[in-house]
Amino acid sequence: MLPLEALLDVIATSAASALAVGGIGLAVLRLVRARPVAVQMAVVAVATVSAIVAGIVAITLRMFISSHDRDVALTVVAVAGLVGLGVAILLGRRLAHANQALVTAVRAESFTMPERVLPAELAELSRELDAAYTRLEAAHAREKALESSRRELVAWVSHDLRTPLAGLRAMAEALEDEVVVDAETVHRYHGRIRVEVDRLAEMVDDLFELSRIHSGTLRLSRQRVGLDDLVAEVVAGAEPLARAKGVRVHGEAARGLPLEVDTAELGRALRNLVTNAIRHTPSDGSIEIIGEAGDGKALVSVADGCGGIPADDLPRVFDVAFRGESARTPGAGGAGLGLAIARGIVEAHSGEIAVANTGPGCRFTIELPLGGDQPPRGSLSAR
Repeated sequence: MLPLEALLDVIATSAASALAVGGIGLAVLRLVRARPVAVQMAVVAVATVSAIVAGIVAITLRMFISSHDRDVALTVVAVAGLVGLGVAILLGRRLAHANQALVTAVRAESFTMPERVLPAELAELSRELDAAYTRLEAAHAREKALESSRRELVAWVSHDLRTPLAGLRAMAEALEDEVVVDAETVHRYHGRIRVEVDRLAEMVDDLFELSRIHSGTLRLSRQRVGLDDLVAEVVAGAEPLARAKGVRVHGEAARGLPLEVDTAELGRALRNLVTNAIRHTPSDGSIEIIGEAGDGKALVSVADGCGGIPADDLPRVFDVAFRGESARTPGAGGAGLGLAIARGIVEAHSGEIAVANTGPGCRFTIELPLGGDQPPRGSLSAR
């Protein structure tokens, strides 16, 4: 065993030579930091072997080891160093090929994860890129769909605006030029102008609401409310329109079923569903509104007697400006924004809305998170 003084001398000598060679290796690595990984790994291998050789040479000179023993040690280190250098170059080339495969996949029109086996870090990067490209494709598809719906909305609303404006202009000019002078016709024109103005105001209000939903500026003022009270208000508000159409509206909901919602906004969504149901239900038909608890959620359904929705149209029912008809006649029923607004309001409340054909018509269903303890199931209050 070496004496302590000799051991400390060996440590100091080997450390000094290794640090000197390591410093040179770091400087070289800095110079080649932009070169391929194989070159940098070769530099690391050469620096490691050089540090060992420098340490052995320094020790042999300090300890007066025979030249034969020194040559043997240096030969062993040189052979091991060459093997290490070869392994480093092969590993570097493998990394370079794996990186090139990943780069080729990224440059392709549609990213597909490379089939070859990648190192763990590159494999993780490949998975993250695949997930990112999937999200980008979904976002691009949504953007294209939104842009298409915007174009369709502009075209349809422009038509719907031109029609009442043309009628308003004709009636205003007739009144201004005194083409009509009898009191009955003048009164009828005034009434029609009021109807068209109200229709335009409603359309502008719908457009403003839809723009708030799409821009993310819709702010909800939540408060605790019972679903039965909300259903009762919607039924009461729809009664005049239903009576004029000759349609019966019936609503019932579980007593005290609590919700944390913006009553004005959610009430608007429900009114849009009920108004849509009244519009498409023939005279002497009926509409049923049911509110209940199920699977830890509040469920509200609006069933009508519209005769059903074509299967091809079901996925588009909540699209902006979709009305399921080609006719664009005045009074055909809004600008086709009511259901799109209802979906936006429901989703803003972290809920879901769906439609399905059932019985003599279709059923719109809203699912909302409950705002408190549920009442016993089946406890419905008629409205």
